[in-house]
Amino acid sequence: MVNKYVDLPSVKFFMNNVQELESVLSKKRFADHNLESVDMFIDSVKQFADRELFPYFKEMDENPAHYKDGKIHVHQQVGKMMKEGGEMGLIAAPFDYEDGGLQLPLLVHTAANYILDAANNHLPGYSGLTTGAAELIIEFASNELKEKYTPKMLTGEWGGTMCLTEPQAGSSLSDIVTKASPCDGGYYKISGQKIFISGGDHQYAENIVHLLLARIEGAPAGTKGISLFVVPKMRLDENGNLEPNDVTTVADFEKMGQKGYCTTHLGFGDEENCRGYLVGEENKGLHYMFLMMNGARIAVGRAGSAIASGAYYASLEYANERPQGRKLSSDGKKDLKEKQSLIIEHPDVRRMLMLQKAMVEGSMNLIFKASKYFDLQHNSEDEEEKHKYHTLLEMIIPVVKTYPSEAGIYSINNGLQVLGGYGFCSDFILQQYYRDIRICTIYEGTTGIQSQDLLGRKMMLNNGEGAKLLMEEIKKTIDEASQDNDLKEWATSLDKKLEETQKILFHLIPFASKGDYEKFLADASIFMEFFSLVLIGWSWLEIGVVSKRAIITGDKSFDTAFFESKLDALEYFYAYELPKTSGLAEVMLHPSSVTIKTDKKTIS
Repeated sequence: MVNKYVDLPSVKFFMNNVQELESVLSKKRFADHNLESVDMFIDSVKQFADRELFPYFKEMDENPAHYKDGKIHVHQQVGKMMKEGGEMGLIAAPFDYEDGGLQLPLLVHTAANYILDAANNHLPGYSGLTTGAAELIIEFASNELKEKYTPKMLTGEWGGTMCLTEPQAGSSLSDIVTKASPCDGGYYKISGQKIFISGGDHQYAENIVHLLLARIEGAPAGTKGISLFVVPKMRLDENGNLEPNDVTTVADFEKMGQKGYCTTHLGFGDEENCRGYLVGEENKGLHYMFLMMNGARIAVGRAGSAIASGAYYASLEYANERPQGRKLSSDGKKDLKEKQSLIIEHPDVRRMLMLQKAMVEGSMNLIFKASKYFDLQHNSEDEEEKHKYHTLLEMIIPVVKTYPSEAGIYSINNGLQVLGGYGFCSDFILQQYYRDIRICTIYEGTTGIQSQDLLGRKMMLNNGEGAKLLMEEIKKTIDEASQDNDLKEWATSLDKKLEETQKILFHLIPFASKGDYEKFLADASIFMEFFSLVLIGWSWLEIGVVSKRAIITGDKSFDTAFFESKLDALEYFYAYELPKTSGLAEVMLHPSSVTIKTDKKTIS
């Protein structure tokens, strides 16, 4: 087992220095916190991850969650994650004091969970989904429901889930058929099935509180007729005692990765005795659920980047220990009398390691930026400022979810290549990271769904207001970097990519204007890949500006080598990754319509 899975100084650098945590802590809601208290919290999370998560990473893969005798059985560390994590405030951190929370910024909570995800990505989902379910209850449900269910969720005694997907509907939520029938007692009788429910059942929670989407009898068709319900596995009777609520665990899905993170098939109301409690108003369920979606998509991007972080440090350790081959001499020959070189001395191996570092750290910084936007949106007192940060978050959120997931796969694939044949063997951990990260492109909306959201909705937001605002923010970083001779080349390069972005949009938008949405969105995933590289280029330029300033001013918070390593990764990204946008632009500007032909013979 490797000894490192995340670089704590980089986590703190991106959170404190690049994303300027102090600007968030200055908001009234966070008045009780400062950089020192946050630093202590982050250090305690790292110690917890070192002790209770990382050592069990491989073991949880080899001893997966499984279904037996009508129950899901999970690894004992799930209990540690929920109980000790709950005691540390890892579930409650973002909530108000009055609700049992710590009133910490999402930026801090994201940094903490990044560490947990990197240590063992099979565990944080249990606590994270409990946070998400509690958030929906606190935000939209009655005080009665809030008082009944959230206190034990925030301490980790009870778990929480989101129940959206059904066997016949998949990602098409307009086709869900789970039924809710109103009853005289102020509750609804629930009947139906839900699949792919992460954390849906396990032996370490006395109760699991499901947030479930269902259709009330007589509701409008489609997404307009979906309501949200609290459906606990065990309901509370009039004396506050737990009693079964006719929620059945049907099975656990056996997966290629994240095997320690159970994914259940649940049945509701098989005995016609399942009670659900309406959250908010009828037919607004999807609206409530999607108000929480930005946080969920940040969490998926965070996991993708963090899993790739673990893989990077495993690759790096191997490259620093594995001798193989010899460096070429000036005459192009190898001296067999020389001892073997460590593979990290070979340029192609260094390239693959730099790729991983650039992807991991560039995406980590962008994820932290999204979390900062979230905090500023929800805690600014000025309405114009709220609107600004809401718009910026909406613009980058599809990339925040997608790039770390897709590029993370590519990154870990290169890590496997660093290990050569050993990378394909189960004795080495890279193959597990490779399997674990694959789900991130599917969680919370597939890459195709995110790509259509980016091009079809976000780029058109308020007649292009969002795109214009985002471009202005990127331009500010470009202008700042242009003042430095060493960064000017990269600033100029990114500026040209913004011009290329505009050229692509001017080419595609007329199709939408003419009503040809199929042609407009046919290459949405290509646009996602293109624009992701632009935003990660922005992220790296931002890191470069802060790193260069630190070197010039003699900042002693990190050593000079730390800052220089950031500048090397910046150079790698601009020399090797950003140029890939040119080929992607060529694809999108080509007149071909081969992917939207209707003749089935073309793909038989």
